[in-house]
Amino acid sequence: MQQTLDADIATIAKISAVPTILEAVAELTGLGFVGIARVTPTSWHACAVLDKLGYGLGPGSELDISTTLCQEVQHTHCAVIIDSVSESEQYRDHHTPRIYGFESYFSIPLYRPSGEYFGSLCGLHREKAELNKAATRNTLMLFADLISRQLASEVVLDEAQAALSDEMKTAKLREQFIAMLGHDIRTPLSTIMNGTEILRLRAPESLKPLLDTMHRSSHRIASLIDDVTDFTRGRMGGGISLNLRHESHLETSLQQAIAELQSVFPQRQIVAELPHGIALFCDAPRLVQLLSNLLKNAIIHGSPAAPVQVEVQQANGMFELSVRNSGPAIPEEKQAQLFKPFWRADNATGGQGLGLGLFIASEIAISHGGVLEVISTDNATTFTYRARIAGPVQA
Repeated sequence: MQQTLDADIATIAKISAVPTILEAVAELTGLGFVGIARVTPTSWHACAVLDKLGYGLGPGSELDISTTLCQEVQHTHCAVIIDSVSESEQYRDHHTPRIYGFESYFSIPLYRPSGEYFGSLCGLHREKAELNKAATRNTLMLFADLISRQLASEVVLDEAQAALSDEMKTAKLREQFIAMLGHDIRTPLSTIMNGTEILRLRAPESLKPLLDTMHRSSHRIASLIDDVTDFTRGRMGGGISLNLRHESHLETSLQQAIAELQSVFPQRQIVAELPHGIALFCDAPRLVQLLSNLLKNAIIHGSPAAPVQVEVQQANGMFELSVRNSGPAIPEEKQAQLFKPFWRADNATGGQGLGLGLFIASEIAISHGGVLEVISTDNATTFTYRARIAGPVQA
């Protein structure tokens, strides 16, 4: 019971318009006490109060329900509005005005979204007030209706927030499950990959095409697992993990990534301009992954009539790696979506992956303290990774 009462008082407190409504009611009627009460068959509790008469009531204050007229409102669901107690045949001898010493009074019912009675908007004063004038009475009714509607809005908002919280918890559990599943799949997949390699060395020529397909498929599965693992790690707050070290010939690793993709897409031409002796403090496998993701994106979406160009430059303390493909320009509204997870172009086919490649490439760039940018014109689209050339932080 107390928990429900506290929740009801908190709900009224969250309605930002309540203080303004109470002030407006006091100004309209001239009453010195205006409040919102939570009323049940056995209790009366103040939820919000504007008290200029010194009754000493505040949110959570309780009155004996039998001493209030709100009990009558709760029973009948009809408003009680009294201009003058002493002039009212119905209330001049009633115990409530005598207990609290008021001459004018109103109590108008408030309802929950379900239609269940919640309580009342009420007010009183020690002197006579003209509350039953049509304009005043109608305005009080409108204020009560507004509060009831706000109660409904708060309930809907609370339910939406609770649903969102549950969905966020479910999403986190789902991401944890995916991460663990990816980890557990690696062991049997490694067995399959090793077995395929052995068979490729010993099998007859007639089986080589099948084994080559199995080899490519298993490596594709491994790549997908890596993408999902990186994504879930980033979503769970871990970011892209790095193993930073000094690399004196980074071009060797980058050339290997280019050669691997060239073998997968033999019909496409890749032109690389990599200077000799690229020295960088970085995580080389991660930069290779970044380049591989950019290359796959360029090959899939670029024009097959023109080569994909890879270029590395080191100058003025900056390292730049660019991948350029020919083809129509990417619309500006879509450029902003490119680095979001699971985003795929409208013309993407089922064999183009999960839509995590550019997202992971961007996360790798950020983890290195760099940035991944895209420039797209009518003739070409260029993705450029750019970062300062730096060494390890000295203790």
